[in-house]
Amino acid sequence: MVEMMENRTFAEIKVGDTASLARTCSMKDVELFGVATGDLNPTHYSVESAEKFAHHRKVVAHSMWGGSLLSALLGNELPGPGTLYRSQNLEFSAAVEVGDTLTVTVTVLEKIAPADIVLECLGANQRGETVFSGKARVAAPAEKVVQPRMELQEVALRRRHHVFEDIIARCHTLAPISVAVCHPCDQVSLEGPVEAAKLGLIDPILIGPEAKIRSVAKEFNLDIEGLRIVDTQHSHESAEKAVAMCRSGEAEALMKGSLHTDEMMHEVASRDKGLRTARRISHVFVMDVPTYPRTLLITDAAINIYPTLEDKADILQNAIELAHVLGVELPKVAILSAVETVYPKINSTIEAAALCKMADRGQITGAQLDGPLAFDNAISEEAAKIKKINSPVAGRADILLVPDLEAGNMLAKQLSYLADADAAGIVLGARVPIVLTSRADSAKARLASCAVAVLFAHARRAKSAVAAQ
Repeated sequence: MVEMMENRTFAEIKVGDTASLARTCSMKDVELFGVATGDLNPTHYSVESAEKFAHHRKVVAHSMWGGSLLSALLGNELPGPGTLYRSQNLEFSAAVEVGDTLTVTVTVLEKIAPADIVLECLGANQRGETVFSGKARVAAPAEKVVQPRMELQEVALRRRHHVFEDIIARCHTLAPISVAVCHPCDQVSLEGPVEAAKLGLIDPILIGPEAKIRSVAKEFNLDIEGLRIVDTQHSHESAEKAVAMCRSGEAEALMKGSLHTDEMMHEVASRDKGLRTARRISHVFVMDVPTYPRTLLITDAAINIYPTLEDKADILQNAIELAHVLGVELPKVAILSAVETVYPKINSTIEAAALCKMADRGQITGAQLDGPLAFDNAISEEAAKIKKINSPVAGRADILLVPDLEAGNMLAKQLSYLADADAAGIVLGARVPIVLTSRADSAKARLASCAVAVLFAHARRAKSAVAAQ
């Protein structure tokens, strides 16, 4: 049944008429009011600031949050639709704490022809304490209005994107690393390393047809003055030379340009001339998901199509080492499947159980593992509780290991396009970190991918230095 709104015209209103509205103040209300008004007073959002600066030493709502309920009451009930504010005065005598229920009441004191109404205004909390009092003057509607109550858009709070900014900021005190940029022959692939060089993240070595690189730079006004260029005839030669420079130690990281990923990775994976190690090469997406409270790593969504159990152990170890580099001391790893129980007909559940046992035996180190877990109970504590999953990982995963490339690629792109996530990417398990950029990547994501490579390269330097002692 549709709920209706009905106003009271000036002629219908009598002195003494009254209306009330009750609302419980939540932290979400406080944050939404701050977003709408731009009021950044930290005493409304931070317990530490409230204890330090506020008289009441508790996080409280903005005073005008309570006052704004008067506007709702006047516009919805008395006089209702068609009401026009003339003036409002309020005296505040108590604060509204988060969790308080505020009841606001208006009472008609006076009618002033041809249309004005003067009302007494009162706000009181659930303890009967007066929060504010005052008077309002409004122009009451002259025409009767009866209409369905409007349904406003639903509003959801989400945290601001900040993961990539934090990663880039961590590199400001680090020396730039040399990066072999393989065949940067279009705007996107050249713009990324040029911008990263300007920020002091990397010292790019541009490997490709020099004339083409300079032509692209000129066309799109990209400053490559002072950057080293290694001339090649074609993309295949670019890949060979870029990989050779990384293999020799001349470059500490490799970055994909405008050539196809397969062409570059073919050279990387070469047994004789490539960058292979004993570890399986794998890709990790670093995701900044504004609806999730932590950085989320997804692996593998770009390199290994149908990884074996042995492959997955390496893929996991690569992601765990990256999480350590990003500052997560003991990452929580959720091994994903369609269900959260071992089911013989679903191979990924069996492999998940095996990986957990491998971790118990020290074959995979540096993280807490659990699986199989379905996606919902891997990232939602509420879903995990409903399904009675008692796990230190469920609902709090830092790393998601997907069953195969198809599942991982779809998951990462769904988060990007349906949850407004930002995604950076890096390939690990080779002699050097490899930055795989996509034409769809934002400028910030490309910079973040570079920054991740910088952090990883410096961590590797430090580890080598300790091993040499």
